[in-house]
Amino acid sequence: MKVCIGGTFNILHSGHKLLIDKAFEAAGIKGSVFIGLTSKELVKNKKNVKPLVERKKALEQYLCEKGFLTRSIIKPIIDKYGPSIDEGFDAIVVSPETIKTAEEINYKRRKKGKKTLKIIQIPFVLGKDGIPIKSSRIYNKEIDENGNFLKRG
Repeated sequence: MKVCIGGTFNILHSGHKLLIDKAFEAAGIKGSVFIGLTSKELVKNKKNVKPLVERKKALEQYLCEKGFLTRSIIKPIIDKYGPSIDEGFDAIVVSPETIKTAEEINYKRRKKGKKTLKIIQIPFVLGKDGIPIKSSRIYNKEIDENGNFLKRG
């Protein structure tokens, strides 16, 4: 199965890892996963975003640790859809934050006469405080990559 995911992956945290792991689980042993990595143009209005090369390196390191690297393709994307509308993917893995984008992708695929993608939604990974883990919270030093509280002052 050919699966796609996308994101900024600014600080690779537990939520990102769940998304990636689920994508490879859905793809199966012989499947592949396309990872759309948001380009500089897409993140120009966001604060504290690492350069694409750093984000890609962190992704590759995690993929290598998990044994997924040879079954993955990481490419920059310049819009929120990447190649998901036109390419021959079978499924897309999303979080609650990006489910609407997956539904838009399927709408656009239907309009083009293409088969819709199976949408696989993972839950938010929550920090110890019950709030979703996000890169911005890690940058603000509220939590670490696993949702643990960081000591203040």
